[in-house]
Amino acid sequence: MKFTRCLLPILCAALATTSVRGTTVIPPTFDQLVAEAELIFQGTVTEFHSEWIGEGAEHRIVTFVTFAIEDAIKGAAGNSYTIRMLGGTMDGQTMEVSDAPRFKVGDRDILFVEHNGTQFIPLVGIMHGRFHVLKDENGRESVAKDTGAPLANLAKLGMDEKAAVSGAPLSTADFKAAIRQKLAQTAVK
Repeated sequence: MKFTRCLLPILCAALATTSVRGTTVIPPTFDQLVAEAELIFQGTVTEFHSEWIGEGAEHRIVTFVTFAIEDAIKGAAGNSYTIRMLGGTMDGQTMEVSDAPRFKVGDRDILFVEHNGTQFIPLVGIMHGRFHVLKDENGRESVAKDTGAPLANLAKLGMDEKAAVSGAPLSTADFKAAIRQKLAQTAVK
């Protein structure tokens, strides 16, 4: 009986340690991004707001981010689409999720969405499921990772992140064409 009482706190401590380490995210490959996403779209953030939800131990802050859809690539997003993410600021209290993307009105992004409303960050690979759409001084649009590093090599995503951002930035049109090509290949199989 004493052994069982001693074992219970040790198990609880082990589980707590595991859940703390559970925030490490392995970057998905391009194929995984496309396959795991239920919805892929290019859109512009039009609004976001935070709310308290749940009760007792489940009381938490969530943030709703709404996008005007510019290009629905996979799935039916409609004219606008809202994702729900754990975290935000309400009543002077801030709840943050490590490595969660930070959105602001006007951001233009391509998102790989999965399990919206049930997953704490509904993007494939958390921050890895968000790509910024950037415009240079000549009006050319390119794609950057959530970190802001220009995406250059899709084949290196999830395998060699330094190589994925080394080279000439990938244009938004080329990125979306590669997604559509991957979707077409998957549909044929």
